[in-house]
Amino acid sequence: MSENSIVYYDAHCHLQDDRLSAWLDQNRDSMQAGSVRRWVANGTQPSDWESVLELGRQFGSVIPSIGLHPWYVNTVGKGWKETLEKYVDSTKCVVGEIGLDRWIDDYDIDAQTDAFVFQYRLARKQGRPVSIHCLRAWGLLLELLEKEGVSEAGFLLHSYGGPKELVEAFVALGARFSFSGYFALENQQRKRDAFLAVPGDRLLIETDAPDMLGPESVRAELISDLSGKAINSPRNLIRIYDYVAEMKGVSVEELARIVESNFKELFGKWEN
Repeated sequence: MSENSIVYYDAHCHLQDDRLSAWLDQNRDSMQAGSVRRWVANGTQPSDWESVLELGRQFGSVIPSIGLHPWYVNTVGKGWKETLEKYVDSTKCVVGEIGLDRWIDDYDIDAQTDAFVFQYRLARKQGRPVSIHCLRAWGLLLELLEKEGVSEAGFLLHSYGGPKELVEAFVALGARFSFSGYFALENQQRKRDAFLAVPGDRLLIETDAPDMLGPESVRAELISDLSGKAINSPRNLIRIYDYVAEMKGVSVEELARIVESNFKELFGKWEN
């Protein structure tokens, strides 16, 4: 099977990001007919939710996902919950990027927890899968999810950076885990070890473009933002597949079949 006949799925990226606007303009045709079958584009705050939803309207290959990222819980202002409910009630979207983050400066974990629980409950009520961000709060995240209960629609721990010892507990609650090219960096062995513990039926692949730029080994395309800084291209997904296949000791064709099945299990109902 040639590379061109393999179908790829990006479980988490940010196509609405201004840093990718030039790339998006140049790749509009291939967004519809290229080897990447689906991209889950994740909003992070009310100011980009409409852009994400518009991408879903423009491109059948884009699954829109909207949510309040923990970085913005203290700056979002009032009314965001009502706005999110309105969008989720009236549009074909999933929920995320939501989560918990103790890595940022001056984090407010209580505010993050309130925002996370509200959004997770909304997603469960509406039967939507969720894309979850977590940094340095894995124990708390597990505690909250255990308290809320198993997610029927499932959830994605995007760029999973938690310990391998927690994989089984998260799986029991409905988790999927997406591998980012950033984890191919030499100093990310612990993350790679965790993914070797992820069951095959829970594995997904992501770019998190334009962020989480990996080493040269997982770059299919080199692009820059307006300042000339290298950023992660959505096209790097194909090299991340190659890397994960080698890491797990399977062919890229076999990995692609596994990931396609897993992606459709989690996101298939929300494809255009």
